Amino acid sequence: METNIEKIRHSLSHIMASAVLELFPKTKLGIGPAIENGFYYDLQIQKPLEEKDLAEIEKKMKELIGQNLKFEKKNINKRQAKKLFAIQPYKLELIKELPGDTVSIYTTGEFVDLCKGPHIKSTKDITPNTFKLTKLAGAYWKGDEKNKMLTRIYGLAFESEKQLLDHLAMLVEAEKRDHRKLGKELKLFTLSELIGAGLPMLQPKGMVIRKEIEDYLWSLHKNKGYDRVWTPHITKKALYETSGHAAKFGEELFRVKGGNEEFFMKPMNCPHHMQIFCDNQFSYRDMPVRYFEPATVYRYEKAGQLSGLTRVRAITQDDGHLFCRVDQISQEVSTIVEIIKSFYTTMNMMNGYWVRLSVRGKDKSLYLGKDDVWKKAEAALEKAAKENNLNYKRIEGEAAFYGPKLDFMFKDAIGREWQLATIQCDFNLPERFDLSFVNEAGEKERPVVIHRAISGSLERFMAVMIEHYAGAFPVWLSPIQVSIIPISEKHLDYAKKVADNLKNNDVRVEIRSENETLGKKIRTAEIQKIPYLLIIGDREIEAKAVGVRQRGKGDLGQMQSDAFTAKIKEEIINKK
Repeated sequence: METNIEKIRHSLSHIMASAVLELFPKTKLGIGPAIENGFYYDLQIQKPLEEKDLAEIEKKMKELIGQNLKFEKKNINKRQAKKLFAIQPYKLELIKELPGDTVSIYTTGEFVDLCKGPHIKSTKDITPNTFKLTKLAGAYWKGDEKNKMLTRIYGLAFESEKQLLDHLAMLVEAEKRDHRKLGKELKLFTLSELIGAGLPMLQPKGMVIRKEIEDYLWSLHKNKGYDRVWTPHITKKALYETSGHAAKFGEELFRVKGGNEEFFMKPMNCPHHMQIFCDNQFSYRDMPVRYFEPATVYRYEKAGQLSGLTRVRAITQDDGHLFCRVDQISQEVSTIVEIIKSFYTTMNMMNGYWVRLSVRGKDKSLYLGKDDVWKKAEAALEKAAKENNLNYKRIEGEAAFYGPKLDFMFKDAIGREWQLATIQCDFNLPERFDLSFVNEAGEKERPVVIHRAISGSLERFMAVMIEHYAGAFPVWLSPIQVSIIPISEKHLDYAKKVADNLKNNDVRVEIRSENETLGKKIRTAEIQKIPYLLIIGDREIEAKAVGVRQRGKGDLGQMQSDAFTAKIKEEIINKK
């Protein structure tokens, strides 16, 4: 059942389409759903719209809202519907595809739309200052690149004007933090047309961040029974036919040919890890068996969906698979939850987190496995969620195709929600790969597989971190932790000694020795969001000290060189 705000958003999409039809009578209607925070409508309009047209459409919408128009539903047969939408080709296509002999329509004033609803009772339920049209985009009809490109108009809608204004302020801040903008300014990653869309490359500074994240993840696992493994990037088709990925991923699979042999670029690591487990003779004493692999997988995402580091075709997952007994699921989930909480506490993202227990939807054909297996998996994961006191909500239709999962939802510094960590319970793949271990009775027993990722994909997580910190990373994560700025050339030798001492203590350092004014050197380093600047002049050399400037705090005064080294080392080690 849709909430009232969802009904308002859906209703606003109809009102917007009605307004566009009044302004541009030859418009052809696509679809107009409610979405998170708002709504959109896909339209074929006789003239290219510009951003300035949104104000005119919004004005017309408010005129319609002021008329107290009712949303009236009616069921009609398809013959009547085809006559009603005779000049609307996209609606005719939808009518043809809908099951049954009848369809439902909604009438709002003079506007009629093909829609199952639900909607609000009338436009008087909408407060005019709680919505705003925000942007235009191109959208292929039904998301298919082979179809015509339509104009998509997006709008925001909230329950109050304050919520709308707060969200608009957040969007302004989000634009400043855009990882694509900051990634270019801070030289973190590169996109090249010669390499291909969705295939970002990390610059040296970006690689530092990724390696720090990867090393931290391994440090949280290495004392908890995990072993590192490595698997190749390509495989025979038979592996994915066995796992079910060939049928599931279809056109998303990259194909590679070597001689007369055909291979696939791996879209997932799990089938490979199944093969490693299968090549061993484990007993109940060995269980659980835990594999860890930050590995790159490949999926052919549509070009229009690619964006910076958040949607790519080469995806590095901090992947892990645990093979355990049913009675070990809760303890293993507890261990993973402990790792997740440690990791996201360090990233300052634990406030307001919640967990989505993602289970199957009504269409069982979308999932592998039998009902009894799914019921067992869902029950086991929900039991683990309860035992670990997780703030979870059960959501239908969000499960992986092979099993249910716990998806952890975190908020960044400006309140946006991201699905990052995941724990997935899988009774299906062990069955498909005929995995077993020897139990206490000397008989073969089927293990359960728990898939887990802490950061999700490293590319997407880096994008989240860039925007979460607005490029001003904590010291331990900063590509350059200290910028040493000698006032003049005569101070360079002492600057090099300070730099060498810091490097020997595993601190990442640069020396700004260019022939520029002190003020310009400081500004350049500050633009790069470096945590600490060390100013060196005659007084610092005489005192064997450094002048310390800290990002966000300014001038901290003079400090003994060894004391500063101890201070920053402590911040790095403790990931402050």
